[in-house]
Amino acid sequence: MAGAAASGKSVFRVRRLSSRMEVKMKYLVSAAEMKCYDGNTIEKIGIPACVLMERAALAVAEEAEGCHGTRNGERHALVMAGMGNNGGDGLAAARLLAEKRWHVEVWCVGDRRKASVQWLQQRRILENYPVDFVEAPRRSGYLVLMDALFGVGLSREVSGVFREAVELFNRLEGRKIAFDIPSGVDSDTGRIWGCAVKADITVTFGFWKRGLALYPGCQNAGRVVTADIGISSGSFFGQAPGMYAYDEDPASLMPARRKDGNKGTFGKVLLVAGSRNMAGAAVLAARAAYRAGAGMVKVISPEENRLILQQAVPEALFGTEAELQACMQWADVIALGPGLGKGESALESLRQAVCGSTRPLLADADGLNLLSEQGELREILSAQGSSGRKVVLTPHLGELARLTGKSIGDCQGSLPQTAMELAAAIHGTVAAKDARTFICREGHPICVNLSGNSGMATAGSGDVLTGVVSALLAQGMEDFEAAALGVYLHGRAGDRAAGKTGEHACMAGDVAESLSFGNISEI
Repeated sequence: MAGAAASGKSVFRVRRLSSRMEVKMKYLVSAAEMKCYDGNTIEKIGIPACVLMERAALAVAEEAEGCHGTRNGERHALVMAGMGNNGGDGLAAARLLAEKRWHVEVWCVGDRRKASVQWLQQRRILENYPVDFVEAPRRSGYLVLMDALFGVGLSREVSGVFREAVELFNRLEGRKIAFDIPSGVDSDTGRIWGCAVKADITVTFGFWKRGLALYPGCQNAGRVVTADIGISSGSFFGQAPGMYAYDEDPASLMPARRKDGNKGTFGKVLLVAGSRNMAGAAVLAARAAYRAGAGMVKVISPEENRLILQQAVPEALFGTEAELQACMQWADVIALGPGLGKGESALESLRQAVCGSTRPLLADADGLNLLSEQGELREILSAQGSSGRKVVLTPHLGELARLTGKSIGDCQGSLPQTAMELAAAIHGTVAAKDARTFICREGHPICVNLSGNSGMATAGSGDVLTGVVSALLAQGMEDFEAAALGVYLHGRAGDRAAGKTGEHACMAGDVAESLSFGNISEI
């Protein structure tokens, strides 16, 4: 069963204290976690392994039944089966399709002497069914091709007869369905182990495997269907998964709005952004903060930017660097960095934001670049985080590399681990931005964002995110919660914007203007 058969819902609910709402999320499990939950279900709960395998096979067979079309009035299927429990799932599915009068060929790849007990049992059962066992695919007219070669435990390069099998499988025409995860994709990281099945549909058992969500493996998964086959959160026995993603309508996630509230009630954002005659980043961040629910936004920027900001965002207040200290006392959150530059005045603003206040602080862009060069300020910020100050850093790969002293390649190759190390060092939250953004904080499971699209890889997109997260912080959310939700809302707004313009034409301003979310909760 891909190393682990599972059932149960792929979401869980946690109570968000700041908004008094319950939020639906999606578990993303590792191979080790899935093996543990599979074992708990069999050994502690008492559901036999053969029952889990049967239900897994039934889920895939049902998905195959949904593939329409025939060849001369007949439906032909090919099952590529390995020798483990994933292959056993494939054999069971072959039997179920044969019962539905499909013409099924089973192509076994690997050493029969290494077959699992469950595989051997399914093979014996198949002797009583009209299923053809073949040395290689015999035709070109398969309606469905089923990948049951490897499971979630793959951790080495696909080579030899296995590589040949995967490459041939990919060349065949027909609807390709993968069991649990496409063979060749690392279930923990999304890495491609040399080559991998390119599936149209992946039926994953119980919970999403991390490799189905992470690049590049997610590009091989096609449409992912989660099959409830017997394992639920009751199989955790105190060992909940260490990674999750949001999986809900953005409108249901926004903070509650008091009917008797006022502009002060909904949070005051102090945005330290922009450099002389360079106000674009400040404009985007300020607009996004308002769109995400902030009651008031004040922008600290050079005097030369006053007119531009007042015209572009008339709702925003304006102040200069000389007013920063007084404004920090007014604010509920300080967001620093978009378009700020790295001059002496920018460094002084960072120094004041770190040393002159204990308000929640979000640092992005040039704020992060300056922070990477100021070890003393990082130490002060770390001590403040340890004492309870809310701190959020939102670095892209280059900024993360500068903050950690690692190369960009090393950061990208171990992004969640690197982000978690930085979060631990500052005693705060780090949202490490890439095609998949990881939000990390000590003591929390990692949140990975699955929303967004390539159209958001454009100048100014990070400035919009700064505005969104700072607005959520201003409305009372904890730093990890605000960053995780903010990244998700930002991505969903990007999806909405790209739906209007197309990904090629999407601009950061389109994302900011697409931050229009309803509210479902009132107090």
